[in-house]
Amino acid sequence: MTFKDLVIANRSYRRFDGTHTIPATVLRDLVSLARTTPSGGNLQPLKYVLSCSAEGNALVYETLAWAAYLPEWKGPPVHERPTAYVVMLFDRTITQVVKIRLAEFDAGISAQTILLGAVERGLGGCVFVSVRREELGRRLGLPDTLEIALVIALGKPVEKVVLDGLAPGGSVKYWREPDGTHHVPKRGLEELILKQI
Repeated sequence: MTFKDLVIANRSYRRFDGTHTIPATVLRDLVSLARTTPSGGNLQPLKYVLSCSAEGNALVYETLAWAAYLPEWKGPPVHERPTAYVVMLFDRTITQVVKIRLAEFDAGISAQTILLGAVERGLGGCVFVSVRREELGRRLGLPDTLEIALVIALGKPVEKVVLDGLAPGGSVKYWREPDGTHHVPKRGLEELILKQI
């Protein structure tokens, strides 16, 4: 698989094979990839909570909002839920408020790295920033020095995701066919590149 193949296969998957378990060693390997990525000021302010047990997964699942553009869909049925989660945290003892912007860049880089590593292993995932953070923090017993940045749901995808061209002025909202095929409009390259100098 080329790097381009990895990037294109790395979609926001929301339906998974609920019987496909992901061992903790795989989650640790994915976080180990993320830990080697660049970090603003080399502060390395991110910490992680890993879950691959049914009990832990249930704690995380209930705090996530699943698909804003599909308001009638309340999330995957039990047999299609993620089988692992990575909860990414900002360590406030390392990153003070003035430097939180640097930590947000770190979170994006690290999340993409984790997802690309997952795709390479035949897995897929979805990044959630719509999280009931206070509730999840209580459920996980997190101290006040740790702030939830985002949650990555992981599993073996069972849905087909198709990238569609997006005409200028068209809707960016993703949508689903009756068979569950998930369509994601993407802006064309010519709309994105303003000039070449």
